[in-house]
Amino acid sequence: MSDLVQALLWLTVWMTLWLGAWLLIGAAVFALLLPLLTSSLYLLGLTLLSGRPKPCPEAPQRLRLDIVVPAHDEAALIGRTVASLLAVSWPAARRRVCVVADNCSDDTAARARAAGAVVWTRDDPGLRGKGHALAHGFEASRRDGWADAVVVVDADSIVSANLLQACADRIEHGAQVVQVHHGVLNVQDSWRTRLMAIALEAFHRVRSRGRERLGLSCGLRGNGWSATHALLQRVPYRAWSLAEDIEFGLDLGLAGVRVHHADEASVDSQMVNGAAAAVSQRRRWEDGRWQLRRDRLGELGRAALGPGRPVAVRWICLDLAMDLVVPPLATLVLMAGLLLFIGGIGLLVDLAGTGGVVAALVWLALGSFAALALHVLRGWQLSGVGWRGLADLAHVPSYVVWKVLLLVRAHDSAEWVRTLRERT
Repeated sequence: MSDLVQALLWLTVWMTLWLGAWLLIGAAVFALLLPLLTSSLYLLGLTLLSGRPKPCPEAPQRLRLDIVVPAHDEAALIGRTVASLLAVSWPAARRRVCVVADNCSDDTAARARAAGAVVWTRDDPGLRGKGHALAHGFEASRRDGWADAVVVVDADSIVSANLLQACADRIEHGAQVVQVHHGVLNVQDSWRTRLMAIALEAFHRVRSRGRERLGLSCGLRGNGWSATHALLQRVPYRAWSLAEDIEFGLDLGLAGVRVHHADEASVDSQMVNGAAAAVSQRRRWEDGRWQLRRDRLGELGRAALGPGRPVAVRWICLDLAMDLVVPPLATLVLMAGLLLFIGGIGLLVDLAGTGGVVAALVWLALGSFAALALHVLRGWQLSGVGWRGLADLAHVPSYVVWKVLLLVRAHDSAEWVRTLRERT
């Protein structure tokens, strides 16, 4: 083989490898950039629309409401929760606190009954999980034929006095499903609970305010939501996944039903401090969301883009799909960081003479960082955790690593595992 042919062969190999490397880098950048920009713009838009909403006109207190509390081995906290629910500003003759003692091995039922609640006992070890407990409670309420609507409150929660009034106001003005704000009860326990308070303000209040202002569905948050029995008859509750709240919210959107946000009322629940309990809780949430993305995203896309549905319903389904696919904030921060790293290396090397493109990539990554920072800071502003909570944001890098590792280990587990409660 002549030296010229050998040189041409090596040049061809080298150029092929070089081109392949740039194509791989380009594909990786595109795979990061598209979801990052889309998600950042979506969150930025909702953040800019997160001003305090106008109050809903107050309605007369004439609805009869069943407050359904799913409880599995909650003897330590159920008395406190029932007491909080019995203290709401609503006529006692027009509300019941109904605890579903679900597959309990302790004296949850006895303590709930002693605290003044109606107790419905469910024993079916083969069908475990909050979704089955709620379905049992809704059916028991329907059979009694007493209540106009149900209100769902978790067994570790404290509620605002205006909980039922906020839900009833919107139902009386045409809403069929209402979600109040879900916050953190033990905010000042640790840096972890303060960061959770900021995250829930961003996820629950900032996003819900923006979606409410746009006439979209704020979705269900698992705690502090209400539905009329007429709605539950039209859209039966069949949400058995690990993320049963999101699942039923998707069912409602596909049925053309919008979940209304009641910003002035709240339920605050206990958040875990320990790392082990936090891993268990977050893994259950993320596994549930992953499974719903896999199983329901196509259906939402067809409903949003296909023919035969009203425009308002299409927008609701499109937004629910967007909310489902937007990665967690920790993942978005990591994606922006990776793009900045790639862009920085590209500017330093610039062997391909693509400085303008790489500079644009760096600016897009910085813009995404700014949008995400604004979203988080708005959550911090609304959380009330003060400067101490702002200082706790220094834990974000380690939290990002922890959260991404948790997401990598997301799997198809369908088993519901109760989060270990911590002493109060």
